[in-house]
Amino acid sequence: MNLNQVTVPSLDVEKAISFYELLGLKLIVKALPHYARFECPNGTSTFSIHKTDKLTNIEGVSIYFECDNLDEHVMSLKQNGIVFDLEHTDQNWLWREARLKDLDGNQLILYFAGENRLHPPWRLNK
Repeated sequence: MNLNQVTVPSLDVEKAISFYELLGLKLIVKALPHYARFECPNGTSTFSIHKTDKLTNIEGVSIYFECDNLDEHVMSLKQNGIVFDLEHTDQNWLWREARLKDLDGNQLILYFAGENRLHPPWRLNK
């Protein structure tokens, strides 16, 4: 199995498109006002937004975007007005993360993990 796509809800897909393009995603489908899909800059994964009339208050879903140049990317986004809830910070699980919310309150984590993403020191060897 391979994770192909993640879709998040949005009250305003057109505004969300601008936000995600600023993050660095490439718009490949624009079916306003209901849907948009992006390619991630690396790999073959896609990310999409679908129109909803109401957002839920359920917490717990987080979307991670891996960035090889995390610190530089975060600084560039901040210069373009993006506000972070957590600046790029080393975590005890050996990932460097920056946290923010999109325009609809979806939790996003920009991170760099290197080898620790798939091979942390505590990985089970099966």
